[in-house]
Amino acid sequence: MEQIASRFALAGQITEVTPVSSGHINSTWQVATDAGKRYILQRINHQVFRDVPGLMRNIERVTAHLRAQTDDPRAVLTLVPALQGGTWVEENGAYYRVYDYIAGSVCLLRAENAGAMRASGTAFGRFQRQLADFPAAELTEVIPHFHDTPERFRQLHEAIDADRAGRLGEAGAEVDFALERERDAGAMVAMQREGALPTRVTHNDTKLSNVLLDEETLQPLCVIDLDTIMPGLAGNDFGDAIRFGASTALEDEPDLEKVHFSMPFYRAFAEGFLGECGAALTDAELDTLPLGARLMTLECGIRFLADYLNGDTYYHVDHPTHNLERTRTQFRLLAEMEAQEAGMCAVIRELAGR
Repeated sequence: MEQIASRFALAGQITEVTPVSSGHINSTWQVATDAGKRYILQRINHQVFRDVPGLMRNIERVTAHLRAQTDDPRAVLTLVPALQGGTWVEENGAYYRVYDYIAGSVCLLRAENAGAMRASGTAFGRFQRQLADFPAAELTEVIPHFHDTPERFRQLHEAIDADRAGRLGEAGAEVDFALERERDAGAMVAMQREGALPTRVTHNDTKLSNVLLDEETLQPLCVIDLDTIMPGLAGNDFGDAIRFGASTALEDEPDLEKVHFSMPFYRAFAEGFLGECGAALTDAELDTLPLGARLMTLECGIRFLADYLNGDTYYHVDHPTHNLERTRTQFRLLAEMEAQEAGMCAVIRELAGR
């Protein structure tokens, strides 16, 4: 990796390259130099992101737009130029990029308290507000139909019919749970198609771990992992953050007795999110925020389930049932959201002053 990193305009000579283990999709290393600088080197998974130039153009344009709105160098990711031009390099059919390392920052794999959820909501709400005037239609759709829930169900049906890994027998209960909810899964997609929901610039992977916090104050600094920036719906970004952050357990927790939906964490995220961008959202968008939480949890679960049935071709797995365990946590969380739907809607109405 040192040879790859040396193709970027780093300050000083490379002294160390260390793997970073987090992340489902890309491979990541931290690079140190004798000038006291640190960087983040990533190999972009071009099997998932097939249009790497389009993806990198999205990131270049969005980070430039965000940087024009802040004086804090830690508030936006900074791409390091490649020595031969551009912001990425190709080596033996693989694609790499480098970011400045954001010092004094930390990311949390799960919410330790309501304050962390509120900070995450503030970060993603600010992200939404700062990009409200960015022309979403000009962005490349790096993964077509990424949050198209009916399309995700089509892929699930394909995985069920093919049963490539011979695992359908072990996932019967999960398949039944998913199919029972298919009929209403296209509600937000239909509203967008009809013009009832505006298309916005969305992050599309709003996990708590994709927010850097100041390591001393735990206040939000920067939204990271920008690969899936695309045109989308505010409800999807809100919903995916709730799916990940308002769970009492990690998304691959095998003991379902530990997996619960936290209404206090839901409320805390909504406070931060709506405090930043609530005034810019339409009434229809506000109404769909709780629905977005349920649909994103369902969608994530069926994506894990389809990957399990296909033989784990998309997500990194640590053991053969890893994706099935991920599926079960999502479906357990969704069941609890469904039971608390009225309370979820009441929180949004209260915070929006409606």
